[in-house]
Amino acid sequence: MADIRFDGRVAIVTGAARGLGREYALELARRGARVVVNDFGGARDGVGGSSEGAQAVADEIAAFGGEAIAHGTSVTDPAGVADMVAQAMAKWGRVDVLIANAGVLRDKSFAKMEIDDFRFVLDVHLTGTAICAKAVWEIMRAQNYGRIVVTTSSSGLYGNFGQSNYGAAKMGLVGFMQTLKLEGQKNDVRVNAIAPVAATRMTEDIFPPEILGKFGPAEVMPGVLYLASEEAPTGVILSAGAGVFALTRLVETTGVNLGTGATPEMVRDAWEKIGDRSGEVAPQAGLEQSQKILALLAG
Repeated sequence: MADIRFDGRVAIVTGAARGLGREYALELARRGARVVVNDFGGARDGVGGSSEGAQAVADEIAAFGGEAIAHGTSVTDPAGVADMVAQAMAKWGRVDVLIANAGVLRDKSFAKMEIDDFRFVLDVHLTGTAICAKAVWEIMRAQNYGRIVVTTSSSGLYGNFGQSNYGAAKMGLVGFMQTLKLEGQKNDVRVNAIAPVAATRMTEDIFPPEILGKFGPAEVMPGVLYLASEEAPTGVILSAGAGVFALTRLVETTGVNLGTGATPEMVRDAWEKIGDRSGEVAPQAGLEQSQKILALLAG
């Protein structure tokens, strides 16, 4: 089969000054894309800001003959994001790919966490992704082509101590993706989620030194570029790390019809059957849950 290429495509990568985002931006450019390298340049907790990192990656792309521009807006700033997209349109006339990778951490147990820290992490990861997606959505619909990759996490999918804010944001992005995949179908706008496992600034205190080298950002990149390609699926959650790739699916058991007027005791007594996984399915839209319930009522 032919190589995956991005010739003639324009891609925006947020959080692209280092780590995963840098790897995505560089490989997109190597494969022919013209790239907007976005990074606010703040610390891991979002404090500070500088566009120097984004410019350095753009310069690196230019050095091997690629095309790139840098933009230092925060993804939480609608005006700044609009300006970034306007610059891409003015220079290249289209936007084909958005990889929403920007993020921050403010980890604390929920008992010790301030609501401002909860809100800020959601603002960057969840609302920031929505701001960026909204800024390119009509462009992609008008050109009948678009690829959006949002970044979820095992902390959202399965939980992680001290990350209630981060986990909530990351699971929220799954719900966001699940709806955009439906709304984008008519115009070939495909939306997917990556759940990366990589040794980056965000995870530097998690990995033991002896295995750190196996979890480089380069080992996640192939999955993201596939999700951003012309051949991409839509509505998938791809886990990637150390060269290992897997799909995460949200499933629902067949369930039990306890009849109207059921009691808590009936739910308790049927719990094992309610949780029976033998007939579980992975719904592709929310309506399927209601359809399944109607089928049980009719059956």
